[in-house]
Amino acid sequence: MFRRMRRERQLLPEAETIAMLGSCTSGVLAVQGDDGYPYAVPLSFAYEDGRLFFHSATTGHKIDAIGRNEKVSFCVIDADDVVPSAFTTRFRSAIVFGRARILTESGEKRHALECLARKYSPDYLEAANSEIEREWGRVCAIELTIEHMTGKAALEIAPVDAQAG
Repeated sequence: MFRRMRRERQLLPEAETIAMLGSCTSGVLAVQGDDGYPYAVPLSFAYEDGRLFFHSATTGHKIDAIGRNEKVSFCVIDADDVVPSAFTTRFRSAIVFGRARILTESGEKRHALECLARKYSPDYLEAANSEIEREWGRVCAIELTIEHMTGKAALEIAPVDAQAG
């Protein structure tokens, strides 16, 4: 169903891709937007057990798009070091494909928002819980269940075992 990565020597091990999803602080969610146009929006996110969590306003372009088509992709860029003299870039990135859904059950929504708080404000969890309570009716939580993912790195920084293939 999903394409194999063309440059397999640059494929990162799954554990390294998951680590990248855990450490990166922003990425770009791509959905099928209005009139069939792609819509890609930068977002903060949290990774947990094969899922990504996002927060959003309760209405808007991405919410409408997810309501029409749950299939989405999300990418992160962990490194992007341009080497002008070599006409290349030393990069590390990951892309995931999966299905997004708006979390309507209170427990799931709270869990997603708490995952985001633990990632971005770990020293302020009590204040984060107060913020969640205060904004509860105006915030939406989205879960992306990952169906396929790949991590890729420039050959100069890809793991040696990945280059052996």
